[in-house]
Amino acid sequence: ACLPSVVHFGAEAVLVGKPAEALAVSSPRDTIASSKRYLGRDAAEFAGSTYAELQEDPLAFVTSRGSVTPVEVAAEILQTLRRRAEQTLTRRVEGAVITVPAYFDDSQRLATRQAAELSGLNVLRLLNEPTAAAVAYGLDSREEGVVAVYDLGGGTFDISILRLERGVFEVLATGGDTSLGGDDFDERIVALVCEERELGDLDQSQARRLLQLAREAKEGLTEADEVTLHLDSVAADTAPVVVSRQQFNSL
Repeated sequence: ACLPSVVHFGAEAVLVGKPAEALAVSSPRDTIASSKRYLGRDAAEFAGSTYAELQEDPLAFVTSRGSVTPVEVAAEILQTLRRRAEQTLTRRVEGAVITVPAYFDDSQRLATRQAAELSGLNVLRLLNEPTAAAVAYGLDSREEGVVAVYDLGGGTFDISILRLERGVFEVLATGGDTSLGGDDFDERIVALVCEERELGDLDQSQARRLLQLAREAKEGLTEADEVTLHLDSVAADTAPVVVSRQQFNSL
Protein backbone atom coordinates (compact mmCIF):
# COMPACT_ATOMS: atom_id res chain seq x y z
CA ALA A 1 0.00 0.00 0.00
CA CYS A 2 1.14 3.54 -0.67
CA LEU A 3 2.35 5.69 2.21
CA PRO A 4 0.99 9.26 2.14
CA SER A 5 3.74 11.72 3.06
CA VAL A 6 1.81 12.99 6.06
CA VAL A 7 3.01 12.95 9.69
CA HIS A 8 0.95 13.74 12.79
CA PHE A 9 2.94 14.96 15.78
CA GLY A 10 0.39 14.53 18.57
CA ALA A 11 1.07 15.08 22.24
CA GLU A 12 0.93 11.32 22.86
CA ALA A 13 2.13 9.73 19.63
CA VAL A 14 3.61 10.29 16.18
CA LEU A 15 1.58 8.81 13.32
CA VAL A 16 2.68 8.43 9.70
CA GLY A 17 0.68 7.85 6.53
CA LYS A 18 -3.06 7.24 6.37
CA PRO A 19 -3.64 7.43 10.16
CA ALA A 20 -2.00 10.86 10.11
CA GLU A 21 -3.89 11.93 7.00
CA ALA A 22 -7.18 11.15 8.76
CA LEU A 23 -6.35 13.79 11.40
CA ALA A 24 -5.54 16.61 8.96
CA VAL A 25 -8.87 18.39 9.52
CA SER A 26 -9.45 17.71 13.21
CA SER A 27 -5.84 18.45 14.18
CA PRO A 28 -4.34 20.61 11.41
CA ARG A 29 -1.66 22.26 13.53
CA ASP A 30 -0.07 18.92 14.42
CA THR A 31 -0.49 17.25 11.02
CA ILE A 32 2.24 18.05 8.50
CA ALA A 33 1.72 17.30 4.80
CA SER A 34 3.82 18.02 1.70
CA SER A 35 6.88 18.73 3.81
CA LYS A 36 9.26 17.75 1.00
CA ARG A 37 9.23 21.23 -0.50
CA TYR A 38 10.32 22.66 2.87
CA LEU A 39 13.58 20.67 2.91
CA GLY A 40 16.66 22.88 2.73
CA ARG A 41 14.59 26.08 2.46
CA ASP A 42 14.19 29.28 4.48
CA ALA A 43 11.11 30.30 6.46
CA ALA A 44 10.84 33.56 4.47
CA GLU A 45 9.91 31.53 1.37
CA PHE A 46 6.75 30.29 3.12
CA ALA A 47 5.44 33.46 4.75
CA GLY A 48 1.73 33.28 5.51
CA SER A 49 1.36 29.53 5.10
CA THR A 50 -2.29 28.56 5.58
CA TYR A 51 -1.71 24.92 6.43
CA ALA A 52 1.11 25.06 8.96
CA GLU A 53 2.33 27.23 11.81
CA LEU A 54 5.99 27.98 11.12
CA GLN A 55 8.85 29.28 13.19
CA GLU A 56 11.98 30.85 11.77
CA ASP A 57 15.72 30.27 12.20
CA PRO A 58 15.70 27.37 11.80
CA LEU A 59 12.58 26.73 9.77
CA ALA A 60 10.34 24.42 11.78
CA PHE A 61 6.69 23.45 12.26
CA VAL A 62 5.07 24.31 15.59
CA THR A 63 3.23 21.26 16.97
CA SER A 64 2.01 19.84 20.27
CA ARG A 65 5.33 18.01 20.54
CA GLY A 66 7.25 21.25 20.13
CA SER A 67 9.13 22.51 17.09
CA VAL A 68 9.71 19.92 14.37
CA THR A 69 12.03 20.59 11.45
CA PRO A 70 11.34 19.44 7.87
CA VAL A 71 14.29 17.06 8.23
CA GLU A 72 12.64 15.46 11.26
CA VAL A 73 9.34 15.11 9.37
CA ALA A 74 11.13 13.43 6.46
CA ALA A 75 12.99 11.17 8.90
CA GLU A 76 9.69 9.87 10.33
CA ILE A 77 8.49 8.99 6.82
CA LEU A 78 11.76 7.27 5.89
CA GLN A 79 11.83 5.40 9.20
CA THR A 80 8.35 4.03 8.50
CA LEU A 81 9.43 2.96 5.02
CA ARG A 82 12.53 1.28 6.49
CA ARG A 83 10.38 -0.67 8.96
CA ARG A 84 8.06 -1.77 6.16
CA ALA A 85 10.99 -2.95 4.08
CA GLU A 86 12.50 -4.88 6.99
CA GLN A 87 9.16 -6.57 7.76
CA THR A 88 8.79 -7.58 4.12
CA LEU A 89 12.38 -8.76 3.68
CA THR A 90 12.57 -10.21 7.22
CA ARG A 91 16.06 -8.82 7.62
CA ARG A 92 17.77 -5.55 8.44
CA VAL A 93 18.08 -2.91 5.73
CA GLU A 94 21.79 -2.08 5.58
CA GLY A 95 21.63 0.74 3.05
CA ALA A 96 19.33 2.63 0.73
CA VAL A 97 19.33 4.50 -2.56
CA ILE A 98 17.04 7.50 -2.21
CA THR A 99 15.51 9.31 -5.17
CA VAL A 100 15.29 13.10 -5.18
CA PRO A 101 13.99 15.68 -7.66
CA ALA A 102 16.61 16.36 -10.32
CA TYR A 103 16.29 20.06 -9.61
CA PHE A 104 17.05 19.73 -5.88
CA ASP A 105 19.96 22.02 -4.98
CA ASP A 106 22.85 21.14 -2.65
CA SER A 107 21.06 22.26 0.53
CA GLN A 108 17.97 20.22 -0.35
CA ARG A 109 20.07 17.14 -1.09
CA LEU A 110 21.97 17.59 2.17
CA ALA A 111 18.69 17.84 4.09
CA THR A 112 17.53 14.60 2.44
CA ARG A 113 20.72 12.83 3.55
CA GLN A 114 20.31 14.18 7.08
CA ALA A 115 16.73 12.90 7.22
CA ALA A 116 17.81 9.45 6.04
CA GLU A 117 20.63 9.26 8.58
CA LEU A 118 18.26 10.39 11.34
CA SER A 119 15.91 7.56 10.36
CA GLY A 120 18.72 5.02 10.69
CA LEU A 121 19.37 4.55 6.97
CA ASN A 122 22.85 4.36 5.46
CA VAL A 123 22.57 6.41 2.25
CA LEU A 124 24.43 4.63 -0.53
CA ARG A 125 23.47 7.17 -3.17
CA LEU A 126 21.02 9.93 -4.06
CA LEU A 127 19.54 9.24 -7.49
CA ASN A 128 17.68 11.78 -9.59
CA GLU A 129 14.02 10.79 -9.92
CA PRO A 130 13.87 10.99 -13.75
CA THR A 131 16.92 8.72 -14.00
CA ALA A 132 15.31 6.28 -11.55
CA ALA A 133 12.13 6.35 -13.65
CA ALA A 134 14.10 5.58 -16.81
CA VAL A 135 15.66 2.55 -15.12
CA ALA A 136 12.30 1.42 -13.69
CA TYR A 137 10.77 1.47 -17.18
CA GLY A 138 13.62 -0.64 -18.54
CA LEU A 139 15.14 2.04 -20.74
CA ASP A 140 18.61 0.98 -19.56
CA SER A 141 18.17 -2.28 -21.49
CA ARG A 142 18.38 -0.45 -24.80
CA GLU A 143 21.61 -0.17 -26.71
CA GLU A 144 21.54 3.60 -27.14
CA GLY A 145 19.27 6.58 -27.53
CA VAL A 146 18.26 9.97 -26.15
CA VAL A 147 15.15 10.16 -23.97
CA ALA A 148 13.23 12.90 -22.17
CA VAL A 149 11.78 11.91 -18.80
CA TYR A 150 9.54 14.20 -16.78
CA ASP A 151 8.27 13.69 -13.27
CA LEU A 152 5.27 15.67 -12.06
CA GLY A 153 4.60 14.84 -8.43
CA GLY A 154 2.66 16.27 -5.54
CA GLY A 155 5.06 19.10 -4.88
CA THR A 156 7.81 19.09 -7.51
CA PHE A 157 8.24 18.99 -11.27
CA ASP A 158 11.36 17.83 -13.12
CA ILE A 159 12.50 17.03 -16.61
CA SER A 160 15.77 15.39 -17.60
CA ILE A 161 17.27 14.71 -21.01
CA LEU A 162 19.23 11.46 -20.81
CA ARG A 163 21.60 9.85 -23.30
CA LEU A 164 21.97 6.09 -23.12
CA GLU A 165 25.15 4.44 -24.41
CA ARG A 166 25.91 0.79 -23.67
CA GLY A 167 23.52 0.68 -20.73
CA VAL A 168 24.94 3.81 -19.08
CA PHE A 169 22.93 7.02 -18.70
CA GLU A 170 24.50 10.42 -19.18
CA VAL A 171 22.42 13.36 -18.00
CA LEU A 172 22.55 15.99 -20.75
CA ALA A 173 20.28 18.54 -19.12
CA THR A 174 17.84 18.97 -16.24
CA GLY A 175 15.21 21.55 -15.46
CA GLY A 176 12.25 21.93 -13.21
CA ASP A 177 10.60 23.62 -10.27
CA THR A 178 10.77 22.29 -6.70
CA SER A 179 7.62 24.25 -5.81
CA LEU A 180 5.28 23.07 -8.56
CA GLY A 181 3.08 20.00 -8.41
CA GLY A 182 -0.34 18.58 -7.67
CA ASP A 183 -0.50 20.58 -4.43
CA ASP A 184 -0.50 23.75 -6.51
CA PHE A 185 -3.28 22.43 -8.75
CA ASP A 186 -5.33 21.86 -5.59
CA GLU A 187 -4.62 25.42 -4.52
CA ARG A 188 -6.03 26.76 -7.80
CA ILE A 189 -9.33 25.01 -7.10
CA VAL A 190 -9.31 26.36 -3.53
CA ALA A 191 -8.78 29.90 -4.84
CA LEU A 192 -11.60 29.47 -7.34
CA VAL A 193 -14.03 28.26 -4.65
CA CYS A 194 -13.05 31.04 -2.24
CA GLU A 195 -13.62 33.65 -4.94
CA GLU A 196 -16.94 32.26 -6.16
CA ARG A 197 -18.40 31.83 -2.66
CA GLU A 198 -16.64 34.83 -1.11
CA LEU A 199 -15.13 32.73 1.64
CA GLY A 200 -13.13 35.03 3.87
CA ASP A 201 -10.45 34.07 6.35
CA LEU A 202 -10.67 30.35 7.06
CA ASP A 203 -9.18 28.78 10.14
CA GLN A 204 -6.66 25.96 9.73
CA SER A 205 -9.28 23.25 10.08
CA GLN A 206 -11.58 24.82 7.48
CA ALA A 207 -8.65 25.41 5.12
CA ARG A 208 -7.54 21.77 5.39
CA ARG A 209 -11.07 20.52 4.73
CA LEU A 210 -11.40 22.75 1.65
CA LEU A 211 -8.01 21.50 0.44
CA GLN A 212 -9.24 17.90 0.82
CA LEU A 213 -12.35 18.69 -1.22
CA ALA A 214 -10.23 20.36 -3.89
CA ARG A 215 -7.96 17.32 -4.16
CA GLU A 216 -10.95 14.99 -4.41
CA ALA A 217 -12.39 17.22 -7.14
CA LYS A 218 -9.13 17.18 -9.08
CA GLU A 219 -8.96 13.40 -8.89
CA GLY A 220 -12.62 13.13 -9.87
CA LEU A 221 -11.99 15.16 -13.01
CA THR A 222 -9.72 12.38 -14.26
CA GLU A 223 -12.86 10.47 -15.19
CA ALA A 224 -15.71 12.99 -15.01
CA ASP A 225 -16.38 16.07 -17.16
CA GLU A 226 -17.43 18.01 -14.08
CA VAL A 227 -17.55 17.59 -10.30
CA THR A 228 -19.48 19.27 -7.51
CA LEU A 229 -17.82 20.48 -4.32
CA HIS A 230 -20.28 20.40 -1.40
CA LEU A 231 -19.02 23.00 1.05
CA ASP A 232 -21.22 22.46 4.12
CA SER A 233 -18.30 20.81 5.93
CA VAL A 234 -16.21 23.93 5.32
CA ALA A 235 -18.73 26.68 6.04
CA ALA A 236 -22.39 26.10 6.93
CA ASP A 237 -25.09 27.17 4.46
CA THR A 238 -22.58 27.63 1.64
CA ALA A 239 -23.84 26.68 -1.82
CA PRO A 240 -21.96 23.97 -3.77
CA VAL A 241 -19.50 24.85 -6.53
CA VAL A 242 -19.37 22.97 -9.84
CA VAL A 243 -15.96 22.70 -11.53
CA SER A 244 -15.63 21.39 -15.09
CA ARG A 245 -12.59 19.67 -16.53
CA GLN A 246 -12.24 22.49 -19.07
CA GLN A 247 -12.33 25.04 -16.27
CA PHE A 248 -9.73 23.08 -14.28
CA ASN A 249 -7.44 22.82 -17.29
CA SER A 250 -7.63 26.58 -17.77
CA LEU A 251 -6.73 27.13 -14.11
